Amino acid sequence: MSRRLLLLFLGLPLALLGLAWFAPRLLDWEAQRLRVAAIAEARLGRPVGLGGPLRVTFLPQPMVEASRVHVGTPDGNGLGITARALRLRLGLLPLLLGRLEPRDLVLVGADVRLPWPPETIGALRPPPWLTDFDARIESSRVSVGGAVFEGVAARLAAPGPLDAVRIEGSFTWRSAPVRFQAVVGRPGHDGVATLDVVLGVTGASASARGVLVAEGGFEGRVEASGSDIAALFAAPSGAFRATGRLAVTGELAAADDLALDIAGVTGRGAATFRFAPEPRLDVALALARLDLDAWVAALRRAPQPPLPMGLDLSAEVAAFHGATLRGLRGGVMREGDRLVLSNISTMLPGEAQLTASGSAQGGRLELTGQVSGPSLRATLAAFGVPVDRFAATRLRAFEGTGRVDLDAAQLAVPELAGMVDGARLSGAGVLRFGVRPVIAAGLTFDHLDLDGLLPTRIAPLDALRAAPGMDVNLRLAAESIAWAGVRADRASLDAAVDQGRLTIRRAAARLGEDDVSLAGTIAFGATPRFTDVALDLGGGTAGGVARALLPNAGLSDALLGQPLRVRIAGTGPADALAVTAEGELGELRLAGQANLVLGQGRGTGSVTLRHPGAPRLAFLLGAPEPPEWLGEGSLSLVATLAVAPDNVTTENLELVAGGLRARGQLALALDGARPRLTGRLAADRLPLPGLPGREAPPLVLAPIGRIDADVAVEAVEVVTPDLPVLQAFAARLTIEEGRAVLDGLRAGLGGGRLDGRLALDAMAQPPVVSGALGLTGATLTGPLFGTPIDIASGQLDAQGRFTASGHGASALLSTLTGEGRFAIANGVLGGVALAGAASAAALDDGVAAEQGVREALEGGATAVDRLTGGWRTADGEVSLEGVGLAAEGGATGTIEGRIDIVRGALDLRLAVQPPGDGAPPIALRVTGPAEAPRRQPEVAPWARWRAER
Repeated sequence: MSRRLLLLFLGLPLALLGLAWFAPRLLDWEAQRLRVAAIAEARLGRPVGLGGPLRVTFLPQPMVEASRVHVGTPDGNGLGITARALRLRLGLLPLLLGRLEPRDLVLVGADVRLPWPPETIGALRPPPWLTDFDARIESSRVSVGGAVFEGVAARLAAPGPLDAVRIEGSFTWRSAPVRFQAVVGRPGHDGVATLDVVLGVTGASASARGVLVAEGGFEGRVEASGSDIAALFAAPSGAFRATGRLAVTGELAAADDLALDIAGVTGRGAATFRFAPEPRLDVALALARLDLDAWVAALRRAPQPPLPMGLDLSAEVAAFHGATLRGLRGGVMREGDRLVLSNISTMLPGEAQLTASGSAQGGRLELTGQVSGPSLRATLAAFGVPVDRFAATRLRAFEGTGRVDLDAAQLAVPELAGMVDGARLSGAGVLRFGVRPVIAAGLTFDHLDLDGLLPTRIAPLDALRAAPGMDVNLRLAAESIAWAGVRADRASLDAAVDQGRLTIRRAAARLGEDDVSLAGTIAFGATPRFTDVALDLGGGTAGGVARALLPNAGLSDALLGQPLRVRIAGTGPADALAVTAEGELGELRLAGQANLVLGQGRGTGSVTLRHPGAPRLAFLLGAPEPPEWLGEGSLSLVATLAVAPDNVTTENLELVAGGLRARGQLALALDGARPRLTGRLAADRLPLPGLPGREAPPLVLAPIGRIDADVAVEAVEVVTPDLPVLQAFAARLTIEEGRAVLDGLRAGLGGGRLDGRLALDAMAQPPVVSGALGLTGATLTGPLFGTPIDIASGQLDAQGRFTASGHGASALLSTLTGEGRFAIANGVLGGVALAGAASAAALDDGVAAEQGVREALEGGATAVDRLTGGWRTADGEVSLEGVGLAAEGGATGTIEGRIDIVRGALDLRLAVQPPGDGAPPIALRVTGPAEAPRRQPEVAPWARWRAER
């Protein structure tokens, strides 16, 4: 008996387990399809269709699984669900008794489509039938309007008719897992139901608490916070917190009066999600300060949003590329891959106002904007542009409008117009990105003033040693251009930098009446190479070029009116550049060639100047009239030159100008305070201008103070109008600090020898002329002074020194001082026969003697064996001192008196001693103008003495 009970006790569980395993399998489950669909429909509150076969599992827990499930109305309106499988967990005991009692329901791989907006927000309140409900979805996708949530796993539980409905789960948003929980309370007698929603994502969370009102809609408050706002939308990373009101209707959900704290920056904001007619999110942020660089970077890297999004952003202060912007305002609208920027405005550094709008799509940005301000200099400096190289007065007031197109390949400015420092500009340009960027631009200016923008001295060779890291294509034009005191009209530049070469297709401008142009190619490198570089100038007269380049040169109008043409061409490397030059200025022809070492500022070459009329050329160069003293003839200057940074030398200089024939070697040093000229000049014939007359204009002495010199001068003959010819002339000309000295002067004069020294102190006020001269053995062959009473011939020895000061000939004569001595042997004193007067005085007949004396004093000549004496000058008046003469026949006499050089007047007394002891001298007094003096014979004392005898 006991054994039977034991077997029964052990077998009963096995029997029950067998019954649980085999009994359900005996059921026809395909016949249960409608019952399973009905159970699911009761649970979900929607029609349910099962399209696939049913599978049943019993252990560890009974479960029915159906595939190809569809939930929703046949017309497709309202909630729509399709699922890969529906799993229905059943109670074991009811199943053994033949009843299907579900415990929970799971949709696997569901695709849930929620139409939005609903007819009323009240539809969100749980329906009364939703009780004793527990359903889950796994690995599903939910579409709400246009928004799609992937990887959704959720559970909906409604325990009883008075219990709140709880929904919780997770989904994937922008590749980040999001946790959510919603609790919907049952409506009260007033129809109001509570609603609490909590969302959580890595680094952020948000919650909304409020009520679903009876008339439809949600009202409550929303709060969001987290360690990274970038987890929610396109924004720079940083902790955040936001609280405010939330209202939801069938058309929109609006959060307003939001108090914001984003990365420590406070502000206000609002957000609106529109459900109809198309889903759209609009956000407005008003912050105290903003890191604009971080926001721009966040917008650029943000993925394409699933629905249109608008951002209205404002900040009192914004940081952008190290600069501070004030009053930033702007709107950003993003829809698909299109980004629209609208009503952007801000105050840039330097009080510059900027407004802009535009759009971006497919990696392409288009902006149109305007900017204006009082100081472009301050605005550029704030963004790190080095403006200190420009003058403080430049880059001031500015304004401009333009359009910018930016894509991955280039930055284009198809339209640009503006004004800077009063100069208007317009044009277009493009910057192409790449390993070697390319800039192409075309700009037009009404006036371009480069003073203060470019240095007055430029070292272009240094700029050509290294090629820029980009290619450039420029076309510039200006109605007028000014730089370093030079003004040009109709200036243009067409140039390009490509493949390590600078190609100047044409650079042109108009200087006065002349056109100047430059063209050629230059290869960059440590030794730049020039190819067919040519500078052309001409087309008009020299006046325009001279007034533009040499405004203070003081060139004559006759020269400025001459037609001008110049061409300079060069080819070769910078250290061996072959240059040719040719030009014409009226009848003046220039030709030259040179080899230049540009890096060292050195070069050698030759130059030739020719003109058919040297006197005419001198007149063109500023002489008041053609210099007749130069003589008729052409000009020819041929010189070989060597140029260095600190000197210019010529080893072979040949000059022919009218009667001038000269050659020599000269060097001009440029390394001192003033240029210094040294060398030697030798002339076959050296014509010089005559001494200036009393009415001559003031002497031009300024050039003497601009140069120092030490030049040896030699000449076979020196020809000066109205002065004797000097033979074998030699002297050394030195100029130091405006003081010129002709030292070691030696020359042959009239068969004798002239030695001495002449000096001019041009720095003194007034200028001072001084000298010391000596003449020995000179033979006079004609009148010495050309006056009625003069030394007509003889052997002359003279020495003297003098000093004068003044700016003109008249002043120099009036201040002339000096002294000296002279001696004339075997000569003739013209204009008076002193010896004849002495001979006539010896006649026995007194009447005849007196008549003969008077006739001798009225004219004739006196043969002089010796005439010696001295002179002294003070204030332009020459006084004769101790002048005595020995005439033919043993007659002796004296000459005394004064000569007024300034007025050209004489006051002389020429006396001869007549024979007889105690006889008074017979004299002739000469007064008045030197050209026509008055003769006053002094014969009475002698006649009285003779009568007394």
